[in-house]
Amino acid sequence: MTKVAPIGQRKADHIKINLEKDVRSALTTGLENYHFTHEALPELDLERVDTSLKLFDKLLAAPILISSMTGGTDEAETINLRLAETAYVMRTAMGVGSQRAAIEHPEQARTFQVRRVAPDILLFANLGAVQFNYGYGVDQCRKAVDMIEADALILHLNPLQEAVQAGGDTNFAGLGKKIEEVCKKLGVPVIAKEVGWGISERTAKLLADCGVSAIDVAGAGGTSWSQVEMHRAPDEFTRELAATFVGWGIPTADSILNVKKAAPNMIIFASGGIKDGLDIAKCVALGATLGGMAGQFLKAAAVSSEKAIELMKLTKKQIEVTMFACGVGTLEGLKVGKLLSGKVV
Repeated sequence: MTKVAPIGQRKADHIKINLEKDVRSALTTGLENYHFTHEALPELDLERVDTSLKLFDKLLAAPILISSMTGGTDEAETINLRLAETAYVMRTAMGVGSQRAAIEHPEQARTFQVRRVAPDILLFANLGAVQFNYGYGVDQCRKAVDMIEADALILHLNPLQEAVQAGGDTNFAGLGKKIEEVCKKLGVPVIAKEVGWGISERTAKLLADCGVSAIDVAGAGGTSWSQVEMHRAPDEFTRELAATFVGWGIPTADSILNVKKAAPNMIIFASGGIKDGLDIAKCVALGATLGGMAGQFLKAAAVSSEKAIELMKLTKKQIEVTMFACGVGTLEGLKVGKLLSGKVV
């Protein structure tokens, strides 16, 4: 029988593989098909371009999310603190990685607890929705939120990752009703998040009916977690199974449009292969409220807080310059006919 790695070892493996290996999807995000209308006379002062917004009663300086990544190891604690410091300095949002490790091993809670360096950032807790079929419920969700004093809870959906992982949790039956119960009882907003294979219209409608407050599409085009699992597979059978799905998923741009169509009033977070502020601006123009990046921030935070802050400053400036060159002074202005493509927007 294949030996399953303990959860702490899995987290350490995930950090190492993401930093050292090529784990990109064979698909692209689809954002390359969209281009903004350039305005040679923008009638704007760049210094007055406003990228701020309010979300879940918190004021953000830019529509940038440091996407959920890690926790549960000493290295992860260092990275999370650096990411949180970045979010605090730059007034942006942040999610932590899955907190299951800390629910099951309370001594790991400190690796997720970042309020000591970021007392007032918009902070998202995180658990896997599939755990509702393995003994978890509203109580564990509340523990995750309370553990880090979070403003909202992300429930991540990763069926393909679990299916190609040795010993993965693959019973996804009947989760909709359980997600609905959490949405009704938790007391903070619930965000449903894919992990890199996107959201279909069917899933968006189902999640909206469950009562989630936002959907993070996490589309295909960036990190492929089947590739990550391929690199840590314990045997050839599992390695080949994971490798099969390098080109699987719904691209990020298509996922945003799917949610917009199926649930027009849903708050959308766009992540999955987003490489810079121009991509985030495209996502906002397509209908997203935030754009999330993970891999770039992970690499920067592995070096230092300063490196991560520098990357965040660059990303914010890229959004500002995009808006300036489009002739729009606010994020809402991006959504009014500024994006051109071969597709209907």
